[in-house]
Amino acid sequence: MPPVSRTGSPPGIPARADRARQVADVLRQQAAAGLFRTGFLPEERLLVADFGVSRNTVREALRILADEGLVRRRRGVGTVLVGRKVEHPLGRMTGLAEALHQLGTVDNHLRAAGSVLPPAAVARRLGTPRGQPVVRLERLRHLDGVPLSLDLTYLPADIGTPLLELDLAGRDVFALIEETAGVRLSTATLTVQAVNADPRTAEVLDTAPGAALFAVERLSTLAGGRPVDLEFLSIRGDRLVLRADLARHTG
Repeated sequence: MPPVSRTGSPPGIPARADRARQVADVLRQQAAAGLFRTGFLPEERLLVADFGVSRNTVREALRILADEGLVRRRRGVGTVLVGRKVEHPLGRMTGLAEALHQLGTVDNHLRAAGSVLPPAAVARRLGTPRGQPVVRLERLRHLDGVPLSLDLTYLPADIGTPLLELDLAGRDVFALIEETAGVRLSTATLTVQAVNADPRTAEVLDTAPGAALFAVERLSTLAGGRPVDLEFLSIRGDRLVLRADLARHTG
């Protein structure tokens, strides 16, 4: 293990760079939580006093956030929030649109919908026999007019086919499944990875190639345990924060 300096920084890394990163981490979280309701970050002198760091450290932290596209610094005006992020709670099983409808206007553009022969891995996860078609949906989701996520969904034919006649652009798939199947969804297994946007995905999501994305896979089941909804979501990392409330002990 390499030695650590008295400032807490490994040798060769300027202590100010570490402090700036730590300030940026806190400010980023505060912005995601909606604490800067005016749309402006506090003045530099207030940040200096609040964090107990130098003005140069604060300026370096603000440069980090500006490089991320979260803020823009305007001479004579201040530091303005320009990259709004919204929180998606993970503690409850909800569709993305259900979770975000109170935070802005959610619109879906239906890019594809129909019956396909699924990849073997998809058929296996859904428990469908080999060679049996499933329904595939692809939707581009916007929040307040700005692309947020590209959603690819696979459903067993008996579950997905009735949905093809319904409002897939305006309604959440979870709600439509429960209405048409007459059975409530029960559980979901969720995995999240950090990936970089490939050129085509970046183009669809109106972001830069290589931009940070959340790659989310979610398999949802009905109350009896049957898997009925396998989703692959590519979510812009500059627009969303994933949040969960966790307990160390239960019962």
